[in-house]
Amino acid sequence: MPIGDTDALIDLRFRQLLGSQDWASLPEAVRFRFGKRLCVGASANYAGQVLSCRMSFCGWVLAQACRLIGAPLPLEREGGVAAIVSVTEDGASGGQVWTRVYARKYGFPQVIHSSKRFAGPTGLEEYLGGGFGIALRVSAIEGGIRFSSDHYFVQLGRIRLRLPRLLAPGLLTIDHVDCGGGSFTFKLALRHPLLGEVMHQHSCFCDQADNQGRLQHD
Repeated sequence: MPIGDTDALIDLRFRQLLGSQDWASLPEAVRFRFGKRLCVGASANYAGQVLSCRMSFCGWVLAQACRLIGAPLPLEREGGVAAIVSVTEDGASGGQVWTRVYARKYGFPQVIHSSKRFAGPTGLEEYLGGGFGIALRVSAIEGGIRFSSDHYFVQLGRIRLRLPRLLAPGLLTIDHVDCGGGSFTFKLALRHPLLGEVMHQHSCFCDQADNQGRLQHD
């Protein structure tokens, strides 16, 4: 779907989180990606590759331990492998479901599911599974958007427990920076206050035609 397609529904959720001034400072392509509302059953798709991924021993242990809640972190130190991201609207929560597929040099690809929900004290949460989630803050950076962890939590029914800072995985930042021509970089960094950098992943993606959830007939 090209930028400026009049058939796209307008989504004000990320604009409200950033504020009008920061939203206006973003490149047009970034505003389009985060400003279109998907119908239930439709998807926005991005394809590219993981350029590099490094992690400390502690980062590797954390990634393996997180298999218990759906393996939301990269499992291996691999670069030069294909990656696909698909975003769909979550009709139940009113948020978005993000599905990431990372090819592996051996074995089946790693598939990560998470749900972005426009809720909580910061206005945005990423639910990982098993009751675990991250409260996120959104800010404008040069050429794009940054998602930063405010705190981690465990939701047990109506009970919400906030993880202590030193017991949490660390400060998570995810940068989406436009590169022009329908492409952008994705950088994930995780840094613990005592252990330093535990993980860093750098990927590049390109816009793909959106699936509008309807069949085309001749």
